[in-house]
Amino acid sequence: MSTVINLTADVGQHQASARPAHWGGVFAMTLCVFALIASEFMPVSLLTPMAADLRVSEGAAGYGIAISGAFAVLTSLSISALAGRMDRKTLLLWLTGLMAVSGTVVALAPSYCVYMIGRALIGVVIGGFWSLSAATAMRLVPAAQVPRALAIFNGGNALATVIAAPLGSYLGSIIGWRGAFFCLIPVAAIALAWQWISLPAMTAARSNESGSMSRLLKRRTIVLGMAACGAFFMGQFALFTYVRPFLETVAHANVSTLSLILLGIGVAGFIGTATIGVFLRRGVYRALIVIPVLMAVIALALIPFGAWVGGVAVLLALWGLLATAAPVGWWSWIAETMPDDAEAGGGLMVAVVQLAIALGSTAGGMLFDSSGYRSTFVASAAVLLAGAFLTLLTSRSQAPRVA
Repeated sequence: MSTVINLTADVGQHQASARPAHWGGVFAMTLCVFALIASEFMPVSLLTPMAADLRVSEGAAGYGIAISGAFAVLTSLSISALAGRMDRKTLLLWLTGLMAVSGTVVALAPSYCVYMIGRALIGVVIGGFWSLSAATAMRLVPAAQVPRALAIFNGGNALATVIAAPLGSYLGSIIGWRGAFFCLIPVAAIALAWQWISLPAMTAARSNESGSMSRLLKRRTIVLGMAACGAFFMGQFALFTYVRPFLETVAHANVSTLSLILLGIGVAGFIGTATIGVFLRRGVYRALIVIPVLMAVIALALIPFGAWVGGVAVLLALWGLLATAAPVGWWSWIAETMPDDAEAGGGLMVAVVQLAIALGSTAGGMLFDSSGYRSTFVASAAVLLAGAFLTLLTSRSQAPRVA
């Protein structure tokens, strides 16, 4: 019997290693990642003109990020059941097309309500795409090349982080915020055509994803870790969503300076993503505890130094360095803590992160409108410290095999 099992395993391993590599599909999805991340966070760099044009407060305009996060949560938890047996290539193409529709709706929005509908559509794309990304990478390349494919996907994320915010701010100053959103539509169209050409057919695999998630939520370590991850992203976006109005009203940065500061945040984030691996090898939990503590210090330091543009630029660059690197740490935690349930754990984390972004941007907007930036930044620091504490509890509940 053991001989039969070993033979079956060997055949499975041979088939995985013999699977043809569809690197064109990997790069097409990377372009889609770039457009998706740029679409998701474009409002951060355009919040002030959007609020003025739509005749709402900056806090209300920031709810556009909150609603996209809320719909991403719903989609990430239901995409497998809703899609059923649909070929995953077809599903990805529909999601990419919906991203272009979302950009069009936002760019042409005659009212705040229509704008929010457009942002809800991008939330559907975010939840669906990220829930499918890891499983898709496994089907595009041989097993040994999956880490490389995922790294390339993250390269699209990092590139968007570097250039989307400053480019959005720059384009907004030249062609308006609507024009900036219009610029994303051709990128989505190119990604759609490229995926159509390069992705192979991918029939849906049978799974018991809901059962896997239920099983994971019975483990104390997973529950604590997901709470810690959620607190981190909630604290991050309670502050980061309102960086532009802070820079304009407190630091008195003009458009050129604002674009440079946002570029600095992006470049620092790219560096953080490239170097975080060194620190993760020394201990995943150590990095995931230190990062939110340092970000909380930065959030509080922005209050007394808010009027000094140079100091604010340095502090926000450090913020970008840490904040962009942290998700790499949390995905590493998924891989180390749930090696046999990484796909279900990843889907659960997508839901937690998007819900946290929605809650953080909403709470931050309410505080920003009612009490000003100081209360928003203090709240951000408090939630980040809570996340660090929850991560500490997670590490103590974890078996010793994970650093």
